[in-house]
Amino acid sequence: MSEDLKLKTETSEKDKAENNHSAHEMTLTEHLEELRQRLVRCIIAIVIGFIGSYGFSKQIFNYLMQPLVKVLPPKSTLIFTSLPEAFFTYLKVSLVAGVFAVSPYIFYQLWKFISPGLYESEKKYLLPIAFFSGVFFIVGAMFGYFVVFPFGFQFFMGFATELIRPMPTLREYLSFCIKLLFAFGVIFELPLFIFFLARLGMVTSKGLRKKRKYAILIAFVVSAILTPPDVVTQVLMAGPLVLLYEIGVWIAYFFGKKEPHKQKSSA
Repeated sequence: MSEDLKLKTETSEKDKAENNHSAHEMTLTEHLEELRQRLVRCIIAIVIGFIGSYGFSKQIFNYLMQPLVKVLPPKSTLIFTSLPEAFFTYLKVSLVAGVFAVSPYIFYQLWKFISPGLYESEKKYLLPIAFFSGVFFIVGAMFGYFVVFPFGFQFFMGFATELIRPMPTLREYLSFCIKLLFAFGVIFELPLFIFFLARLGMVTSKGLRKKRKYAILIAFVVSAILTPPDVVTQVLMAGPLVLLYEIGVWIAYFFGKKEPHKQKSSA
């Protein structure tokens, strides 16, 4: 009798939650308007970050050059091959720095756009996830700068000889750095993404363990897409990506939605 009452109570609470969720469903037009508002806010934030970073663009770029300068041969410098290249380089540096500076706010807008499709009990995780999304994004970029850049540049400069001297251009170097910084920033979001899916009950630690071999394969495929076509940078990205996946497995184990224990009914 008590088990039937408990089952009815759980069912009624579930129905109530589903009704509450359906009452907040949005139409396609409302979703598009919501998306427009979020995008406008993100663009405004990026513009503010760009303006704030432009005054420090030379210092930021000089700091960005340090991993390469340390391994360049003596008297070697970066060059630019067109008159406006240096000017546009500083603009790009300011834009990228602005994006990283306001990345927590951008992730907050992204998660707020997703929030209408969540239950009230799930929305309480939005603010922490948005905050740590920005933090992990920046930490991933820092990993790329402090770990991958020195090792990768040292490897590439090892092919220089007396007859082959490196003469990297501003545009090529900046494009290379931006691509890797954003790539490492994105892959460091994996544990948070797994946490979010685990809280929704969409993935489990057991299921993630079963798919480990596929995850390793996908890690190398993603690394091949996001990094230059060389084995070193691909391994430097695939390795952390596999490690982050393993961290995600444990996150799903400790924080994932627990399945209710099925009780055997007495005869």
